[in-house]
Amino acid sequence: MENQTEVSEFIFLGLTNVRGLQCYLFALFLLLYMASVLGNGAIVAVVLAEPRLHSPMYFFLGNLSSLDIFYSTVTVPKMLAGFLSARQTISFTSCLAQLHFFHFLGSSEAMLLGVMAYDRYVAICNPLRYTLVMSPRACLLLASATWATGFLHALMHTVMTSRLHFCGPNRIHHFFCDIKPLLSLACSSTRLNLSLLHVVTGIISVSPFIITLLSYLYIISFLFLKVRSWESRRKAFSTCTSHLIMIALYYGTAIFSFMRPSSGSSKGEEMIITLVYSVITPALNPLIYTLRNSEVKYAIRKFITRKLSPERN
Repeated sequence: MENQTEVSEFIFLGLTNVRGLQCYLFALFLLLYMASVLGNGAIVAVVLAEPRLHSPMYFFLGNLSSLDIFYSTVTVPKMLAGFLSARQTISFTSCLAQLHFFHFLGSSEAMLLGVMAYDRYVAICNPLRYTLVMSPRACLLLASATWATGFLHALMHTVMTSRLHFCGPNRIHHFFCDIKPLLSLACSSTRLNLSLLHVVTGIISVSPFIITLLSYLYIISFLFLKVRSWESRRKAFSTCTSHLIMIALYYGTAIFSFMRPSSGSSKGEEMIITLVYSVITPALNPLIYTLRNSEVKYAIRKFITRKLSPERN
């Protein structure tokens, strides 16, 4: 691949240049990052250690938590370092790597949320065939497909961005290397890049959203047409509430961010939207799933008790 790049590094303008505000933002995002890593790490550990959580639903939850750990790690540590230094720089190669992993993990998570919705559909609407349809092999294939799709999607954007010519301005109006801010600095034509961004990334975001929407339409119609007991309906739908909250947080902001015109929004608005689904949502994920799921809460308490009191076992 021919490298025509003249710019060797980029400078992040970040969220703010007010020194006093940067200190507060450093503390805030450090807490959010620690909550994301520790909370999602606890979920992964509990899902692996607790036999009663060895089911498709929690297998996918473990994948989601792993993605969230990596997803926030791609951007937050670099942003935290920027709050502590007067000049926030990143090399061209590191910028491309950050761009790749951000879109790799983000698109994988979008696909995984669609798979989790399908899992809930099979569990509620076809419970007798659930173990057959969502067999360990099928779950592994679905999870592998989400990660592979995300990787290939990100690789496409990384290769296309690396072929652009950057000849002068190197100040990125963002806190990390995202595609749109980088394209605005390119000296060569970005028409193909923008087309791929809106079409391919749009498909990656909207397709699992449609799967999720159809899955929950089937679930709602099944519960109201086939299930007579209100208690049974409540129990069945209670397994979906955490996932629905994640859908609202993730898809709502991500689709809005990528599908709107670039010229119709401010740089600050774009950064706030990105913060919601790349920093805040991963930190809220463990809280949402532990507060709304009695099995996860019980497993975490059991796991902590076993680690703190090994002599009881």
